[in-house]
Amino acid sequence: MSLYVIIIIVSLILSAFFSGMEIAYVSSNKIHIEIEKKQEGMLAKVLKKLTAKPSKFITTMLIGNNIALVLYGFFMGDLLVSWFQSMLPTPYGFLNYLLDDLSLLTQTIISTIVILITAEFFPKVFFQIYANKLIKALAVPAYVFYVLFSFISDFVIWISDVVLKAFFKTEGDQIQLAFTKVELGNYISEQMESVEEHDEVDSEIQIFQNALEFSEVKAREVMVPRTEIIAVEINESIKTLNALFTETGCTKILVYKETIDDILGYAHSFELFKKPKTIKAMMLPVEFVPETVLIKDVLGVLTKKHKSIAVVLDEYGGTSGIMSVEDIVEELFGEIEDEHDTVDLVDEKLEDDTFHFSGRVEVDYINETYKINLPESENYETLGGLIVSHTQQIPEQHEVVKMDDFQFTILEVSNTKIDLVEIKLLEED
Repeated sequence: MSLYVIIIIVSLILSAFFSGMEIAYVSSNKIHIEIEKKQEGMLAKVLKKLTAKPSKFITTMLIGNNIALVLYGFFMGDLLVSWFQSMLPTPYGFLNYLLDDLSLLTQTIISTIVILITAEFFPKVFFQIYANKLIKALAVPAYVFYVLFSFISDFVIWISDVVLKAFFKTEGDQIQLAFTKVELGNYISEQMESVEEHDEVDSEIQIFQNALEFSEVKAREVMVPRTEIIAVEINESIKTLNALFTETGCTKILVYKETIDDILGYAHSFELFKKPKTIKAMMLPVEFVPETVLIKDVLGVLTKKHKSIAVVLDEYGGTSGIMSVEDIVEELFGEIEDEHDTVDLVDEKLEDDTFHFSGRVEVDYINETYKINLPESENYETLGGLIVSHTQQIPEQHEVVKMDDFQFTILEVSNTKIDLVEIKLLEED
């Protein structure tokens, strides 16, 4: 009986191993595996052979899992039958058949629960979470079974190829797994997360990650918000416009009629050298785009039409913000500051668990820089937006807002926006 128990335990371990390696290979980052294959040593050679034909690796794991399950079922059945016979009295007549059926049903339920928990659910979840690490750690034993079941797996693949070609008119097992942008992005994110807080990430890596995310960024994430737009009414004098250029240091200023929701174009400081008599005479056209448009499409439009500014409109046609080619380029290369840019956003770490930020600081910037994992959502971009989204109102000054493991203290606030926030990390319960 002890031999049966040993065989059952070994079968469960092998089934867990085969199920886990199957899901680990499917879930693993292919970029990570390729980099490991480029290294020197036995592990690299084993990984090259294991991943040379992905379908054969998966088939091998399935064959091994099925063999382990057959052994488990055979010996587990005998063990449970012996156990039931020792526990129940010897029945007679109809009661005999009833107890036999009940015994079979109970055996099936017990065997299924054991195999699902110990060899299917937990292994697959565990191997999926630590896919990259476990596929390297268990590559050698996996290769042993890969060689051991090689003949069977080749035969199974040949049968499947024949069926695919005959009934589905395909070329069979010819498609290799390709790298995706998601896998490349995940690998770069892993590398950036491994960088210590006091270390700087290489600019090339940061640009590469920005480029991968560039195609998914929308206009509302890049634009200068409506509250920060510098504009002039079209009927103002050239002298007023000239003073605004001098005061702000801007080279381009928007021109509107009556309200900022009716933007007509923009004025460039260079046009002042032509000595225009009215703002309308020097006004240049702008492009209008919705908030939800992707910035890669905006860049294409601005480049094609030789324009440098786009006005971002909300769903009601009002002015939501503006964006320039420089704003779009900064999404790739980071902030590009000139001598007229003023850095007035507070961004400082006071202690290990205490920070001061302006409400306009973006949540993803805080998470990337300080690694404190603030909640992110498509409903907001900034820290102020996060707090307002949570409270559904603009908090009062000195009000304390608690959210998950964070405590937000509103240090400065106006009637329309949150200006300065203190974040304190709370200890997990």
